[in-house]
Amino acid sequence: MTLKEHSKHSKIARPAYGNFGRNEWAIVGAPCGAIKALADVLIKELSPRYTCAYVDAQHAKADEETVLPGRLASGAVAEYTDQIHYHQFDIKRELNAFQFRQLFNETDLVLVNGNHEQAKAQVVIIDEAKKASLQKRLLQLTNIALFLLADGMEEVYDFLQEAIPDWQAIPVLKLSETDKIVAFFQNQMQQVQPKLKGLVLAGGQSLRMGQDKGAMQWHGKEQRYYMADLMREMCQEVYISCRAEQETDLDANYNTLPDTFTGLGPYGAILSAFREDPDAAWLVVACDLPLLDAATLQHLVEKRDTSVNATTYVSPQDGFPEPLIAIWEPKSYPVLLSFLAQGYTCPRKVLRNSEIHLIEAAHADTLRNVNTPEELEQVQLLLQQKTTY
Repeated sequence: MTLKEHSKHSKIARPAYGNFGRNEWAIVGAPCGAIKALADVLIKELSPRYTCAYVDAQHAKADEETVLPGRLASGAVAEYTDQIHYHQFDIKRELNAFQFRQLFNETDLVLVNGNHEQAKAQVVIIDEAKKASLQKRLLQLTNIALFLLADGMEEVYDFLQEAIPDWQAIPVLKLSETDKIVAFFQNQMQQVQPKLKGLVLAGGQSLRMGQDKGAMQWHGKEQRYYMADLMREMCQEVYISCRAEQETDLDANYNTLPDTFTGLGPYGAILSAFREDPDAAWLVVACDLPLLDAATLQHLVEKRDTSVNATTYVSPQDGFPEPLIAIWEPKSYPVLLSFLAQGYTCPRKVLRNSEIHLIEAAHADTLRNVNTPEELEQVQLLLQQKTTY
């Protein structure tokens, strides 16, 4: 008799993490000095566009005494020091992949010294000085992205050719061709840019308005559908966020995404979207913006900065970020969850305390929302007067 595999845990979509982040490469096959030098070049060239990180290890020799820094030597488990130009955090405990992913969450790419740590993709340097070491690491070479030939090396080792069936499909560059190596990584980062999906927030109860704002018709059709149609031009997929009991009443021609984080308003809707697809970026738009047009949305998409948590408009009313006309990047998902764990469910508070890209709308009225009958009258007057901007 064959026993079925039993799982008592709910299956949900998991982000495409490695050991440290979504995009990570272990550089292996060369002395540590050469790996660090290559990492320095890559970080210098890529950091203006991407948030970069580096992972390494320093192992004391067997006969050397380990000396703990600062107050860790006195028994503290952690010490934070504001070094003015940078910040230092020393911690006296082992960290696992789950904790590393939190620490590196807001990075775009992580370079790893493969002599000490592993990553989900590898850059293999063909260097005679580390040939024997590389042979011992064959099982760690699970996803080779690039071969680099050190000075004096002409081809990939025979043992690598035998162990990797598709080795000829992997690009080969010389380690000295730094411009080409940088271009390779730039291309890699462009390929992994998170896809953009759309989320129309239509799950509110509209208590102040007295009627469902998503069902109101300002442009010849219900606003939730009008907005979804606008967003289809710039998003891979568009979903209408709703409460579970609303789903059956919505037009079947539109994708729906019922809240799975209930009772949290828009905050729960954004979290529900990331639970659906944690590797996508979400263009989140409220359904109570009758003056919002395609040009304003397109401007937001064109100004998108994937290296921060979100790209959004500055509110013309108070100067704060607009959380419900914003592109939330995948790296914001753990941030939102961490704020929730601390008892906060205000998406604007998350934006105000995170790395974001703020832009201004060409026409402030396009960001104007409607929550009350009085505001509705004002906007209806503007719609009547509006011709073109």
